[in-house]
Amino acid sequence: MSGVYFRNIDHTNEFTVKNIKVKPGQESFIETVDECLREANICPEWRPVAIYNDEDVIGFAMYGSFGLNKDTWIDRIVIDEKYQGNGFGKTAMVKLIDKVSKEYGVKVIYLSIIEENKIAHRLYKSLGFECTNERDPNGELIFKYVID
Repeated sequence: MSGVYFRNIDHTNEFTVKNIKVKPGQESFIETVDECLREANICPEWRPVAIYNDEDVIGFAMYGSFGLNKDTWIDRIVIDEKYQGNGFGKTAMVKLIDKVSKEYGVKVIYLSIIEENKIAHRLYKSLGFECTNERDPNGELIFKYVID
């Protein structure tokens, strides 16, 4: 898993990234990559990245920092259906937490999930995210990670 890293999305990987798919039944848990990229084009605070393992695109993530308090969010992360179940999601999240905290100089990172997404819920709790008992404007549960 040490081969997991992030790259900006550009003409060399955009087609592959846009073709990332989730497993059947997961479609309601996250927007498509196309929808995320459109949102990032409208809101420049979002930073979309491709997730690689060695030379293979295995997923997509998007993060950003907003508002007066500079609340920092890992808003989207998706591992392509072909690579799910191999630990890539956990490895990518650990590396993404490190990247985001250093890039923005923050000690707190937020994310939100659809309540029915039990796999994501278990993953985030195993990494140390705690539910804030609040919901975002879309009704998703908000989780917070505090870096020691």
